[in-house]
Amino acid sequence: MTTTRPWRVSLHGGHSWPFCDHASGSLEHILEAACERGFATYGVTEHAPRHHDRYLYDKERELGWTVATLEQKFDDYFRRLDELVPTFAADLPILRGFECEVVPDSEWADITTEYRRRYRPDYIVGSVHFLADLSIDGPLELFHAALDRFGGLERLACAYYDKVAELAATLQPEVIGHLDLVRRNGQAMGPLDTPSIRSAARVALDEIQRAGSILDVNTAGYRKGLGSPYPAPWLVHEALERGIGLCFGDDSHSPDDVGAGIDEARLWLMSLGVTHVRTLRRGDSGLERVDVPLAD
Repeated sequence: MTTTRPWRVSLHGGHSWPFCDHASGSLEHILEAACERGFATYGVTEHAPRHHDRYLYDKERELGWTVATLEQKFDDYFRRLDELVPTFAADLPILRGFECEVVPDSEWADITTEYRRRYRPDYIVGSVHFLADLSIDGPLELFHAALDRFGGLERLACAYYDKVAELAATLQPEVIGHLDLVRRNGQAMGPLDTPSIRSAARVALDEIQRAGSILDVNTAGYRKGLGSPYPAPWLVHEALERGIGLCFGDDSHSPDDVGAGIDEARLWLMSLGVTHVRTLRRGDSGLERVDVPLAD
């Protein structure tokens, strides 16, 4: 078992089967892995349902899933999580959460608000995976369709940060997921730090600061071949200038993913001059934001 460190916290991940079509391993196995790898706190943030057939993933369709299936699985997820939290209480503080979507465009805010009321999560992760009803985090053909819809990479990236700003201002999520997700498919197609893109990102960061959200240092960037976590170093520096806290997220979709890349991300952050990460803890007055040092 890895020695527990205060900075070893993930606030984005824990996706598991059968609640997520592209995950493997049970939620119990995910949490067992977090215990074995010395986590001080582990946040579980399953994907919220997408409320229209057009947002179903290909694998979900192959499995015969519908929007009603996703709704039932989301309910089952919270029921199972509530069963497991006390089981692990002596070994691992677990935070109950979910990762919201920004679709359908006219409904996502009301949908997320209703889920918050119904399930009373400890926190939520606000993520943008879709623009103009097209996935930017999936197959390249959909990303190319989004490029065509917006008229090129720069306009697409600006629209992405505009949507992040809207999400932060509207929902004030405790965590913002993988801030520059557009880098996954876009980085091989051109620069993602042009003056226009930086301007749009700064507006998003200003909204994130006002919302009090924490930025997810998402180690899936390593698994996606980016060579570093999300977000890019220039965004980390912009966040630090605003006093925005950073947290780790392993974005795990299997037990093997739990904690993957966090040790490397810690050293990467320290190389950028980051000295602390921000975590969430249950306190006497509710959920508390706590800064912990990266140095052992």
